[in-house]
Amino acid sequence: MSSLELAQQLKAKFGDLISDPAEFRGEVTIKIGDAERIAEVCAVAKKELGFDYLVDLSSVDNYGNDPRWTLVYELYGYGHHCHLRLKTDVSEEKSELPTISTVWRTANWHEREIYDMMGIRFSGHPDLRRILMWEGYPYFPLRKDFPLAGKPSEMPEVAFTKPAPLEGGPFVTIAGGKDRIAREPRVRIPETDALELNARVERRDDIKDAHGHSHGPGPIEKK
Repeated sequence: MSSLELAQQLKAKFGDLISDPAEFRGEVTIKIGDAERIAEVCAVAKKELGFDYLVDLSSVDNYGNDPRWTLVYELYGYGHHCHLRLKTDVSEEKSELPTISTVWRTANWHEREIYDMMGIRFSGHPDLRRILMWEGYPYFPLRKDFPLAGKPSEMPEVAFTKPAPLEGGPFVTIAGGKDRIAREPRVRIPETDALELNARVERRDDIKDAHGHSHGPGPIEKK
């Protein structure tokens, strides 16, 4: 039994609720049209199709589009060694869907992390509270409208946060540039705004002229 055949069985069970399976690079994905029925679909996937392991549960912020949230469920079966991906959308206005911790207990912490970082709620969850940030923290740090530098916050006698200056690096996108390499450099020299210079480590002479040595920022280990 293949992942595609198992996905087709799930489609046959639920009909129009589930999209036709899409296969890409050996991975099969199906989309559930009504997020309110996600627990029902997952229960069948586990009990009838042998997907006994929830590998991961993550969320996508489609900021600027509606629906804003996409939930992604990665399933695996140890008996048949097949993987299946489920997706379902939730609007920003609702920002809630049923828990699947009743199907796989490991979903408990996955859902708590999504609630903590994105603010998406899971109805029926037995203990829906923050898992990384402290209770009372007013923001959701993985939303796309949350600034990379962070936001100031304070809870007296509990914790506080302050914005952190961004010195540049592989995770900081530079505005402009003719291509992705220029906008997302592997090495960035904070002292210069030359996009092409920041983007190409192999241009040793230019890096040395701008930075004083022929390598990017950071310590160099002795051989």
